[in-house]
Amino acid sequence: MISKIPKPIKVLVVDDMASMRMLIRAVLNRMGNFEIIEAANGREALQKLSDNIVDILICDWNMPGISGLEVLHAVREDIKFQRLQKLPVLMVTAEQSCNQVRDAIDAGVTGYVSKPFSPAILQAHIQECLNKRPRKTE
Repeated sequence: MISKIPKPIKVLVVDDMASMRMLIRAVLNRMGNFEIIEAANGREALQKLSDNIVDILICDWNMPGISGLEVLHAVREDIKFQRLQKLPVLMVTAEQSCNQVRDAIDAGVTGYVSKPFSPAILQAHIQECLNKRPRKTE
């Protein structure tokens, strides 16, 4: 009997710093079966979200042009992204003030990790977000 190979989990990683995208990619690669798509800014992220169906979005807050919070608002509110309204979104950011965390929560963020962080902390938050994704019906 041939066993079924699990379908990879598609992740969009958005950060304007290539080194941060590389770190997140390394954590995901250690976690298992992921297909990783990268974007270097919010505008590119929105384009990739239009072109791809992803299972989780990991996004920086502070980026030139369109911020991560604006990407989150688009995913939760823009009719163009209606299919993504329940998409788990993990905000990975240096923003730590209570008001900014509250803004992210009010916008519908699934998880929030403050930079700097350890790979273990990031992995735990990613797993928590994955556990919250809607179950697909076959």
